Amino acid sequence: MLIAGYRKAWLSSMSIYYKSTRDDNVKATASQAILKGLAPDGGLFVPSEIPALDKSLEELATLSYKEVAYEVMKLWLDDFTEEELKNCIEKAYDAKFDTTEIAPLVKADNTFFLELFHGQTIAFKDMALSILPHLLTTSAKKNHIDNEIVILTATSGDTGKAALAGFADVKGTKIIVFYPKNGVSPIQEKQMITQKGDNTYVVGINGNFDAAQTGVKNIFSDKALEEQMNKAGFQFSSANSINIGRLVPQIVYYVYAYSRLLADGVIKAGEKINVVVPTGNFGNILASFYAKNMGLPIAKFICASNENKVLYDFFETGEYDRNREFVLTTSPSMDILISSNLERLIYKIAGNSAVKNTELMSALKESGKYTITSQMKEQLVDFYGNYATEAEVADTIKTLYENEKYIIDTHTAVAATVYEKYKTQTKDETTTVIASTASPYKFTRSVMNDIDSSYETMGDFELVDELCRLSGVKVPQAIEEIRTAPVLHDTVCETNEMSAVVQKILGI
Repeated sequence: MLIAGYRKAWLSSMSIYYKSTRDDNVKATASQAILKGLAPDGGLFVPSEIPALDKSLEELATLSYKEVAYEVMKLWLDDFTEEELKNCIEKAYDAKFDTTEIAPLVKADNTFFLELFHGQTIAFKDMALSILPHLLTTSAKKNHIDNEIVILTATSGDTGKAALAGFADVKGTKIIVFYPKNGVSPIQEKQMITQKGDNTYVVGINGNFDAAQTGVKNIFSDKALEEQMNKAGFQFSSANSINIGRLVPQIVYYVYAYSRLLADGVIKAGEKINVVVPTGNFGNILASFYAKNMGLPIAKFICASNENKVLYDFFETGEYDRNREFVLTTSPSMDILISSNLERLIYKIAGNSAVKNTELMSALKESGKYTITSQMKEQLVDFYGNYATEAEVADTIKTLYENEKYIIDTHTAVAATVYEKYKTQTKDETTTVIASTASPYKFTRSVMNDIDSSYETMGDFELVDELCRLSGVKVPQAIEEIRTAPVLHDTVCETNEMSAVVQKILGI
């Protein structure tokens, strides 16, 4: 089926369209896929083909972040005009970032840390969520949408605040964020519950992130609610990484990182690099996989998990099994057992078979697990998975600080720990980029306690000031502004009440 309101002739004129991982007959343009977020059948939108970079690596090495963003995104979002796309990019990557480079590469311990946390909420989610509101509102205009768009999102900590900041007071939108009440850091929670904006709503749930994410997916698939909302002048979209408007901007920073290494003479054009990504929901590492499929020379994707090591076990055995104890760790944004974006990779290694993918996703829903075929597993040879214990994370943070005076957050430390395990096992000395996904200021208590347990008695903002002293890095504005900010959102609900809460917020 074609997405409602779609012009078939337009589809045939596009070089790339988007189809559902669960039904090849569901097709949309990029702008329609961004608006919808999730395919009507519950599948994820994937491109009909992965486009190839049309600029040489040497040419890319001469470009700024914004220019690289355009060269990458134009290939995926080809129903946007040049003016539309450049306007979105210009509005996204501006003074909201505290560095003109947008995503600096920092060398420490003979490894390159790609700092993705210089946006307004000091986490990598800003890299995509700074542009998504502009992509979404542009998409609405392109498709003559009159309904108010309701962004419905579940967060494990970082997506929520980044989405709230991106959509706050954006005309024609409302945003509702659900988060696990006791499953995020104190700083993450305060960032969300102090969020300003007449169109922003934050709700804690008594449950973990997987419960929040499942609840949101159930709301999206509620056809009766969809009809009710349409009559009231609303329609849902998503800011989660299931939205291709989130995923495509993430591809950019891997291409940019390679271009910086090339520009700085660290590597030669065509020389392969490794990437290490701390991940729970799989979107961030999937973006690097798509970058390689565009032609970026990447050798290994090193998938780093915390003690919720469902992805590590998957890469080891070929079985994805979420039937296990859920562990609350000091890297809460990775405390996830249902990795939604993995479905896009499963679809690809299943030969782009919606039938096979649906079979596996149905098994996951019914029994909590599935097993891929040996032929599918053979296609994962470029992936390496491992995990880091809480003790290993603490040791990595302390050691890197003592040796390099460089302080990383807990999620980045998961990646750095796993990378050390990879090097020990393989002796591979390929130039490597670690995705540094959050500022240490976002997880100040955990980071400072790992450096020295005597910090345990300090208050949250005392620790912020001490981290500033140790690191020599200015306290980010994102932290300064919540020191005395009042709580504006205090709603908490059970997971089975999420739909009712949404309806109450919308007055329907």
